[in-house]
Amino acid sequence: MDAIRHALSITGSMTWEITWALILGFALSAVVQAVVRKSTIVRLLGDDRPRTLAVAAALGAASSSCSYAAVALARSLFRKGADFTAAMAFEIASTNLVVELGVILALLMGWQFTAAEFVGGPIMILVLALLFRLLLRDGLLRAAREQADRGLAGSMEGHAAMDMSVGGEGSFGRRLLSPAGFTATAHVFVMEWAAILKDLVVGLLIAGAIAAWVPDGFWHGFFFAGHPLASKLWGPLIGPLVAMLSFVCSIGNVPLAVVLWKGGISFGGVVAFIFADLLILPILNIYRKYYGARMAGFLLATFYAAMAVAGYVVEFVFGGLGLVPDQRDARIPMAGVSWDYTSWLNIVFLLLAAVLVVRFLRTGGRAMLRMMGGSPDAEHEQHEQHGQHGQHGQHDHGA
Repeated sequence: MDAIRHALSITGSMTWEITWALILGFALSAVVQAVVRKSTIVRLLGDDRPRTLAVAAALGAASSSCSYAAVALARSLFRKGADFTAAMAFEIASTNLVVELGVILALLMGWQFTAAEFVGGPIMILVLALLFRLLLRDGLLRAAREQADRGLAGSMEGHAAMDMSVGGEGSFGRRLLSPAGFTATAHVFVMEWAAILKDLVVGLLIAGAIAAWVPDGFWHGFFFAGHPLASKLWGPLIGPLVAMLSFVCSIGNVPLAVVLWKGGISFGGVVAFIFADLLILPILNIYRKYYGARMAGFLLATFYAAMAVAGYVVEFVFGGLGLVPDQRDARIPMAGVSWDYTSWLNIVFLLLAAVLVVRFLRTGGRAMLRMMGGSPDAEHEQHEQHGQHGQHGQHDHGA
């Protein structure tokens, strides 16, 4: 029992440390999604030119999603006419170039990891685009489109299909501050939390258990921590594999990254591990359903290569600049709750979250939660969108 209590204590300390950052990140994402329509995204992602990929990355970063919802949304964009490479860039950015991930990395691991995230993410997208240009054949792409158009369900289809943005005229601020904008922000905020919560809890529990029960000596040997060059070469190769087998995606794998970093994985290995949330085994199975077995294998190979390359570039660039923090300073939060700036920030942002949850529940939110699994079919998407806009309008008319 003492071992279990120790693991749960570490999990609780990590949770307390990152709560305000998660609420802040999802609130900012909700604000953007409240005023940017998905039809606009499709229109901007029509090819694989560098400028288009940059726009895809920016839009993905602004529309933060859990990994399952990001994968479902990328397939939806592809079916509606977005370029496949641009859709994949959007998918990568929406889980790996987001504010909440950067803030949590800074809190738990240091600002250097946040910088590495925003440097490594674009490198990964660039490498992936080059690999697609060189290796993706028209026949494979046609087969993937035919499979995508079959509309087989993966996970979080309903969540990915929902467009809760506010239409109409007016500036960004005017639409956002309107009653409909408040409702849309609350809806996006709670739905994003509902999508990510299971993975986040699982990730925190796994990290707490590993930190409490697996001795550092095991990880030091596994990551060649006593051999600097071997560690740097091994880390970006093994990092994605560890992520694939952990079954934890999106932000949920950051607590485990803390444990691996303390255990001796290289700086670039941590970066590759974090990016590999899109290659965990359940998501690979979803790729198979969405695009066929051949394309799933192609995505596995090209994503893995892009993650490893991004990890190597970050490792040697940051190492050359002297920006890699000392692993001996790595710490796993164990202090629990204490009255410091974290506690005050948590109180403020938990109050904000409570306001948004109340708005969500008062404006048809429970029905939306029931539709999270949903259907990927376009007709179903349109039905949902019209239904949600109707709910917004009815509520706001009476407000």
